[in-house]
Order: sequence, then C-alpha cells, then structure tokens
Amino acid sequence: MELPKTLEDQLRSGALFRDAAASRDVKVIASLLGPAWRGFVQGRARGAERTTVAAQGDATFDWTYRRAFPELSRLYEAAKASQWNGAVDLDWTRDVDPRNPEAPLVPESFLPFARLDPYRKATPAQRAEQSHALVAWLLSQFLHGEQGALFAAAQVSAAVPWLDAKLYGSTQVVDEGRHVEVFHGYLTRKLGKLYSIDENLYVVMDALMTDARWDMKFLGMQILIEGLALGAFGMLRRLTGEPLLRDLLRLVIADEARHVHFGVLALEEHYKCELPERDRREREDWAFELAILLRNRFLGHELYDEYYGHAMTRAAWDEVVLGSGMMAIFRETMLRRVVPNLRRIGLLSDRIRPRYEKAGMLAYEHGRAAPELTTDDLLEERG
Repeated sequence: MELPKTLEDQLRSGALFRDAAASRDVKVIASLLGPAWRGFVQGRARGAERTTVAAQGDATFDWTYRRAFPELSRLYEAAKASQWNGAVDLDWTRDVDPRNPEAPLVPESFLPFARLDPYRKATPAQRAEQSHALVAWLLSQFLHGEQGALFAAAQVSAAVPWLDAKLYGSTQVVDEGRHVEVFHGYLTRKLGKLYSIDENLYVVMDALMTDARWDMKFLGMQILIEGLALGAFGMLRRLTGEPLLRDLLRLVIADEARHVHFGVLALEEHYKCELPERDRREREDWAFELAILLRNRFLGHELYDEYYGHAMTRAAWDEVVLGSGMMAIFRETMLRRVVPNLRRIGLLSDRIRPRYEKAGMLAYEHGRAAPELTTDDLLEERG
C-alpha cells in the first residue's frame, strides 16, 4: 500500500518515530499512538469539512457549591469584568489589502522562504501574495487551535471538581467562542484565505479530546497550547503593522493571559499535593512529548504545496523552515511561556530536566510564570 506523502516524508527523516520515542515512557507513547494514527496516517482532518472525535471525560457535579479557591474566584471576577464583543469592539470597516507590496502584513525578514530563489525571482506582487499566504496560514492555525480550546474548556468545566474552577471555566468557554468568531471573521472577510489544520496540531487536539482525565486536558490546553498561543500572538502583533489585526490580537492576548493563569492555579496544588508520584511522572513525560511535537512541527506544508513543491523536495523545505528566523522566534516565544509554567506546576523535575536540556528547551526555565505576567508584559516585552 502506498503511504500518504506526508507520512512517507516523516518516515524517511525519522521525525515521527523520533518524536514518538522522545519521552521514553511506554504509557505516554501508547496514549499518543491513536491520535498519531488518525492524524498522520489517516489524515482525518486533511481536506475534511468536519471531523468527529470520540471525546472522553466525566462530568462532576458539586452539590455543596463550596467556594474554596479565592485566587480562582478573583480570576473569575476579572474575567467577567473583561468581556468584549468582537462585533462592535473591533473596527471591521477598516480596509485591509493583504497583497499590497507597499504595506506587507509582516516584514520580509520574517518569511522563512525569503532567501529561496523562487521567491527572490518573483515580482513584488507575487512576493506580497506569499506574505499574505503565510499570515493566512498562521491565523488559520490560531483559529483551529481556538476551536480546540473551546471544546476543551467546555469539557474541563464539566469535569473539574471545584466550583470556583467551573465558574471561571464558563467564562473561558465564552472567550474561546469569541476568539473563533474574530479569527474566522478576519480570515474570511479581510484575508479571503483559510487553510486546513496542521496535522501535528490535530494530533495534539485529538489526544486532548480522547483522554478522559480532566487534568490532562488542562495540561495540554491551558499550559502547552495556550502558552504557545500567547507567544505566537505576541510575536505576530509585534511584527504586523496592520491596525485591525493588531487590535484583534491585543484583545485576544488579554484573554489568553487569564487562561494560562487559570491552568497554573488549578494544576499547581493538584500536582504537588494530591497526585501520586507515579501519575505525576506520567504527566511530566506527556508534557515533554507534546512540547517536542509542538516545537518542531509547524512546517507550513500547505505553503510548500502551493508555492514551492515544483522547485524543491519537502525534506529541503523542512530544513529551510526549521532553520529560519521565523522558527527561531516562534520557538523562543513558545519556550518563554511554557517552560516556566511547567516548572511552577511541578513538571520540570531533576529527572526530566536533562531531556529538556538536550532538546535545547531550558534557556527560559527561570523566566516568569504566568501568574506573575501582566497583560502589559505580554504585549510589550521583547519575547
């Protein structure tokens, strides 16, 4: 049987197996085999209008309605006071010309393919088109991630045992729905281009939806994906000069800061005080596995197929993207968000640290964790 092209390339480079064995935890690897098969091999989200995932999880009712987590209660009050309406709080009347060579959406230096001969030989209009495509691809992945966050927040709100967490979770469900609305609106109304979900992101979301344990959904979504999103949103907001996109990202970033804070508050005590050591080690390995998957694999193969498939191999494209300034910025901003929060919730022990160090992911270990970050920090700091 002929292998799908994307899998064929991954098998040739060893990337899929290398990532699958990164944690060396058999239980963790087994838990990701199903999502990897459905995402990489079957390609369930590839070109599909809808994908059904057998979501797992319990719903926990609290008939005492006891409010025992004051920090979560304060976060709930902040979330209620910070709601915004994407339909009226953003100026959708602004004109956006995504293919204007005189005002590109992002600087040329950010484009991973800017040094390739086909790009260098292209006309200004063709270069602007590729810049437009890159931003549309990035925002499409943001949109798909927000839909996953919407479902995960709903599942977590039902499953988490504490009322304060359920109340805050209800505000995050509203936040994520609003994020889906505004990213989809910008992509369709202003950029006119929407890409399918990256297969690696699909594997992560499949793993979250099909794992019945509420804390694993928290860990994967609130700490890893939301932490990654904070870095990516801030990166794009600093780079783009397009006013509507900057305003949209500013509002979304303020919400995402609360979401990561929520994950840290909910998991810190649970992992350090309530979880057996064997289960904590499994979470530690699982987080490392997903961090590796998220760090390396946003390679924009749709862009390759659209613009460069005729000029180079996919392996050569992957090498260009992985070594690009865009990927360096992406990794830096991701690690600055994720690694300090893993340390704070107790998932960066001496046992796992050498693996992060070998992967080059410990540079920001002692950075500020999410509860110590303000929205101004997230909008203005360099990383």
